[in-house]
Amino acid sequence: MKKRWIGTALCAAMVVASLSGCGLKEPDAPATTAAPAADAGATEAAEKTEAGGEEGKSDDASGAAAANDPAVTLVYAEVNPLDTIVGQTDSFFKEKVEELSGGSITIDLQASGVLGSENDVLDTMLGGGGTIDMSRISAFALTSYGGEKSMLLSIPYTFVNRDHFWNFATSDLAPEFLLEPHDNGTGVRGLFYGEEGFRHFFTKNPVNSLEDLAGMKLRVSNDPIMNGMVEGLGASPTVVAFGELYSALQTGVVDGAEQPIANYKSNAFPEVANNLILDGHTLGAIQVIITDEAWDKLTENQQAAVMEASKLASEYNRKISEEAENKVLEELKAEGCNVVEVTDKAPWQEACKKVVEENTAAYADLYKQIVDMQ
Repeated sequence: MKKRWIGTALCAAMVVASLSGCGLKEPDAPATTAAPAADAGATEAAEKTEAGGEEGKSDDASGAAAANDPAVTLVYAEVNPLDTIVGQTDSFFKEKVEELSGGSITIDLQASGVLGSENDVLDTMLGGGGTIDMSRISAFALTSYGGEKSMLLSIPYTFVNRDHFWNFATSDLAPEFLLEPHDNGTGVRGLFYGEEGFRHFFTKNPVNSLEDLAGMKLRVSNDPIMNGMVEGLGASPTVVAFGELYSALQTGVVDGAEQPIANYKSNAFPEVANNLILDGHTLGAIQVIITDEAWDKLTENQQAAVMEASKLASEYNRKISEEAENKVLEELKAEGCNVVEVTDKAPWQEACKKVVEENTAAYADLYKQIVDMQ
């Protein structure tokens, strides 16, 4: 019989210490972070760790207990460099897992796409064999891997601001979304949510309005919502692997693409496409996932350590994201990037109306719940 795991929502207060760095953006308001993906034993252990008291354990005690468990190394894939918002979140998560497990868990963090694109990584993780155990991915990447509900997070102009996203990410819906791939039997589960800022278009030639996108070849991942959005905006969607995007811009295979601001700079895209229009079509919702195979080989103490680290990493991501993004944006302007603000998003939203309606029809009530969280 298929073993089922119970997702739990772990609440957390906002990180008090100011953690800085160049990369991810985050709202400053406090957040309660939802974190699922623990079995009954690990959930109980995590709750005891947090509760303290006679039966509870402090973080140090949990680490000491896990330190006596068999040593485990988990290979963790990241497509972006470590100086991005997501890269900094990865590094913080690695540090906390190793600390809270008393050193019994080692995270082997492989960044800058050395293990392949997000789809390559997902194919490897779902294929089994244990060569990749964990990854930070874009939430919408799970749409074709048993995470159909995650598609709702990439619908254009769903989140009006960061706080709106975090209202979802810390809600009772979050664990349901994170555990959906596991519940559908695909062999992976989400640990926590984060974000890397709103995504914007950048182009080789200046774009001052929606009309200027007409006829442009814009790079998209192989995702129906992205394709539909670009078509709705009057441009031509062109599928290019992320690792090939720089050269595709350089050689004219595509005229532009879209990324969060920090990733745009860290991947040196201003060198070949120095025009950035801040349309903010989607928020770059991310999540960290782990294979069921890797999760199952962790002890109860180690699972509890991973869940506590997940909670802290999500808080960290929220703390640094917006601050870091604003810093990068000012750097881009100082370096001569042509940055265009979009003061009226109504025409952009209207252009995307069809793709929104088509892709939310099957989850109309659920999508309305997310929209209403603003």
